[in-house]
Amino acid sequence: MDLTRRDLASRTKRGLHFIIASIVLWTGILLVWLLPVESVLTRNLLTFFCTAPLMPLAFLISKVLKAEFSAKDNALNNLGILFSINQFLYILIAMWAYAAAPTNMVMILAMIFGAHLLPFSWLYQSRAYFIMSIIIPLAMLITGYNLPEERVFILAGIMICLEAIFAVWLGIEIRKEEE
Repeated sequence: MDLTRRDLASRTKRGLHFIIASIVLWTGILLVWLLPVESVLTRNLLTFFCTAPLMPLAFLISKVLKAEFSAKDNALNNLGILFSINQFLYILIAMWAYAAAPTNMVMILAMIFGAHLLPFSWLYQSRAYFIMSIIIPLAMLITGYNLPEERVFILAGIMICLEAIFAVWLGIEIRKEEE
């Protein structure tokens, strides 16, 4: 089992392409919240639009990194896909927040993103995934809970920083693995 996990982690470079793509998406979300748009509902809708290009962007980045987007012949590949698809069910919570708690939607979206990283810590045998799956939701909750609407951009900025740290950390893990 450990050999299968190591093979998947090595060939897919621990999903680094998805983390880099998420930096781009959170940058888009930051820009949305800096726009002079009056309605929080409009900003939330634009925020959802920013998440749409994740897969094609991650695919392009995987080519640049020379990582396999998906290691289809690895027995654990489908488990990784299941871990990812599971996040779509959690997005329903963010959709609820869109109308019920609109100023908290970005915080909830960020918490969902961070929490969904936890199973990948097992899959990739990665301390970075484990630690960031805890830090991201907690940081978003602590920072975002009472954040006024005009300051929501702060959450996106923090996410960009956390994702950048995460990407560097994964890069270090990948380099150590390749040695």
